[in-house]
Amino acid sequence: MGSVVAVSLRHGHHFSKTPSLSIRLLKGLGVAGDAHMGETVKHRSRVRKDPTQPNLRQVHLMHTELFDELRAKGFAVQPGDLGENVTTSGIDLLALPTGARLHIGRTAVVEVTGLRNPCVQIDGFQKGLMAATLDKDADGKLIRKAGIMSIVLVDGDIRPGDAIRVELPELTHQALKPV
Repeated sequence: MGSVVAVSLRHGHHFSKTPSLSIRLLKGLGVAGDAHMGETVKHRSRVRKDPTQPNLRQVHLMHTELFDELRAKGFAVQPGDLGENVTTSGIDLLALPTGARLHIGRTAVVEVTGLRNPCVQIDGFQKGLMAATLDKDADGKLIRKAGIMSIVLVDGDIRPGDAIRVELPELTHQALKPV
């Protein structure tokens, strides 16, 4: 079991999101009132490529443990700063497989679709931050640490302090890829 540390949203297309007392997840859409809510892609770079693509990035989750790591490297980051909707604690988000379901609070359920692929906007927020959200494993393979993306399966309100329960898929574990 993990927990929600913070929830954030923002109406317009901005890099950071504003922390809130609660957010409402809407099935098949995302976070009510957030710029990235919708059935089809809302990230401007993806809209330019193909606006009919399904929105696999409805809810962005990031682990607070990453903030601790970044602070130790000299960066000043708080929940919502890196554009995430839900800041979590106690769950290794990056180790989850594609299709894992997160039961958040009383009713909300999201399904993990993949990794957030950090972009140069992160360096616009704080110089050098993009490199700090990337790493390499022992084989030299790139590790993206800037959180995971998901879609909403079941509506629900979520707040800081809510429990998060992980439900793993029955199929073979598929490592997360950028979406």
